[in-house]
Amino acid sequence: MKFAREFITSTIVGGLFIVVPVYLAVLLLLKGMQSVGALVRPIAALLPDWMPAEGLISLLLVLAICFVVGMAVRTQSGRAVRARMEGLFEKLPGYDLLRSLTRQLAGDSDQEAWKPALAEIEDALVPAFIIEELADGRLTIFVPSVPTPFAGAVYILDAKRVHLVDVPFTQAVRSISRWGSGSKDLVAAMRKE
Repeated sequence: MKFAREFITSTIVGGLFIVVPVYLAVLLLLKGMQSVGALVRPIAALLPDWMPAEGLISLLLVLAICFVVGMAVRTQSGRAVRARMEGLFEKLPGYDLLRSLTRQLAGDSDQEAWKPALAEIEDALVPAFIIEELADGRLTIFVPSVPTPFAGAVYILDAKRVHLVDVPFTQAVRSISRWGSGSKDLVAAMRKE
């Protein structure tokens, strides 16, 4: 009974981590299209009636705005504004974690947190992520629940019980979310001491 409850809970949480961001992105896109709809209506009226011109032009305008903002944050002043905004967002609980995970899932190799590893717990190797190194050399690790890689348990272990794995973050997450399928690649990529 306990296993079933934990399975259902972890599966729902895992689904939420996928569904909620996608839902919010689509919702924001639709809201943005609705907001610029009044602006593009006069231009859309010039096009044929059979064409969904208002929706199409609204979508293109929202995507163009996103592109311009994306280009702006690549400039020096844009990075400064972004850093100030992130300073405000970092006060929100969980923001740092979600930002780090999002960047790693996007393939940002500069992220140092959440390094894939295999940890020795009891008599087994379990997939884990290294969160931080303590001053005394021990490691804080996160051992995810299967198949939900973003729910699990935190352990503090001696470094000799944690073995780095030379695979991308996304490959480790994929193995965990597939009930361990692909774990042989994690074991093969385990760094030799």
